[in-house]
Formats: sequence, structure tokens, C-alpha cells
Amino acid sequence: MPSLMVGFDLDMTLVDSRPGIAAAYRALTAQTGVPVDAELAVSRLGPPLRTEIAHWFPPEQVEEAVLAYRELYPAYAITPTLPMPGAEDAIKAVHARGGRVMVVTSKIGRLAKLHLDHLGLAVDELAGDLFAEQKATALREHGATLYVGDHVADMAAAQAAGIPGVGVATGPCTRDDLSAAGARVVLDDLTGFPAALDRIIGLALEG
Repeated sequence: MPSLMVGFDLDMTLVDSRPGIAAAYRALTAQTGVPVDAELAVSRLGPPLRTEIAHWFPPEQVEEAVLAYRELYPAYAITPTLPMPGAEDAIKAVHARGGRVMVVTSKIGRLAKLHLDHLGLAVDELAGDLFAEQKATALREHGATLYVGDHVADMAAAQAAGIPGVGVATGPCTRDDLSAAGARVVLDDLTGFPAALDRIIGLALEG
């Protein structure tokens, strides 16, 4: 039997980063003078940062704004971020079965690691700056058994990697959205993950 490796998305799957990200966007507005609706931005987390920045900045300023945001991020976004309900127990459930945990996120790795370290979330591997089907590369490389995420793009990643996608309806996508995108299982949140894990592993073994 292949070893268990469970991939998780980060924002709105393992961590509620909305307060911190909103604070970082407000700081970006203060620094640049370009108004960003922070609450709107955090209501649609999932796609890469450049996608969101492009809603607010002209094309020739996007890269500069991305760099400025990332420089502000550690000071503003880490402390206010909280673990999602059930996140720590979900990770422990995988480790209790002798498995490993990886995070695959559109956030760049060094910023994702700040969140994981600050919250004490014990993951074994981290791959950043990947979105949708791009995530499949990391999932395949590390032999992921399944992938857990809150966004339809996460379900696309799982499908591209040839593994079951597990949706959690804690982000911008509804249960129906996640099911329609190919989720094999949809949970209200991660509190139901430990009890469902053996059934989900069974789905993975069925192929």
C-alpha cells in the first residue's frame, strides 16, 4: 500500500487569513495611494495575488504593487491570522495514520511558511506560488494521495493530479460549486475531516 500523503490548500482551508490579508491591503493603500477594497479582496481568496492586484492597479504597476504587498505582508498579515476550525486535528489525523502532510498554495512559500510556523501547524512539505492545475505538479512529485481545498481551482488541481479532491465549504465556493468542480467528498469544514479520512483514503485506493 502506498504511503499516505495528504495535500491541503492554505488560505480558507487550513488558515483564516482574511483579517491579516485585509490589513496588508489597507497598508498597501496607505503606502501607494491606490484604493483597494480590502473586504472585497478577501471575499474571493484563492487565485494568485497578481490576479487580485490587477483589479486595482494599472497593468504597468502590478508587479511593483505585488512586491510592495509582499514586503508589507509579514508585519500585517501573520499575527491576525487564525487556524480554521479543525485544522490542527485534521493534520494530526493524517500523522496518526502514519501519513505525511503537504501544503500546496498560490501564496509564495516564504509567506506561507510564516503562517504555518506562527500557528504551529506541523506540515511535512510546502509548495508555493502554484494555482489550479499548476498545483498538480507538486502533488504528483510528492505522491499525494488526495488534495483538500476550499476553491473550485483546488478540485481542478486534484483532477489534474489524478487523485480525489476533498472540498471544504469554508471559502468563496459553495458545496454545490465544489461538487460540480469534481470534489469526491465535500465537508462543511475540517472538523469533519478526521472521521471521514478512512472513507476518503478508500476512495483514493479505488482510483
